[in-house]
Amino acid sequence: MIRINLLPYREERRKAQRRHFGVLIGMVALLGGAVVLLVYGVIAGNIAAQEGRNDFLKKENAKLDKDIEEIKKLKEEIQALLARKQIIDTLQAERAQAVHLLDELVRQTPDGVYLKALKQDGLKVNVTGYAFSDTRVAVFMNQINAAQNFEKAQLIETKAAIVAGKRLSEFNLNFWMKRPVTEEAQKAGPASKGGTPAAKKG
Repeated sequence: MIRINLLPYREERRKAQRRHFGVLIGMVALLGGAVVLLVYGVIAGNIAAQEGRNDFLKKENAKLDKDIEEIKKLKEEIQALLARKQIIDTLQAERAQAVHLLDELVRQTPDGVYLKALKQDGLKVNVTGYAFSDTRVAVFMNQINAAQNFEKAQLIETKAAIVAGKRLSEFNLNFWMKRPVTEEAQKAGPASKGGTPAAKKG
């Protein structure tokens, strides 16, 4: 009977299995490391891309802030120019007030009324003069109230006076000129055409 010793074969087989197992473990470790590196690389890439987007947004926000600041300055300059234009328009309107005052006053003064003195304080005008009668003074006041540029005629005093041997009524009255309407107020419409401060007080 032939006897075969299988112990060396079994030992070699176990060694081979251990080597094979070690190789598998090494391959798994390498594969796991590769996966970890890949995931890390993807995450790092995403982070870098997000940081790039963040930097871009920061730069764009900085540009927008500069643009907003420029727009704000432009708006302030526009408002300043509009304010200057408003002042110029008002000055031009007020400059023509004296001419309009005299022209309108001559047209509204009825026969039998003679003006002696005229004094203007802003929109308020004080007039003194003589009239043939108190009725003429009343007519004069009515025509002032009906005038396009005048309003709120108020009689301060009337008294008898002798002028050149004639008995006349000497009167003293106030009235107000209507505030001149600027170009902006005309564009704004009827809502901007309120009465003068003096008229509202009355």
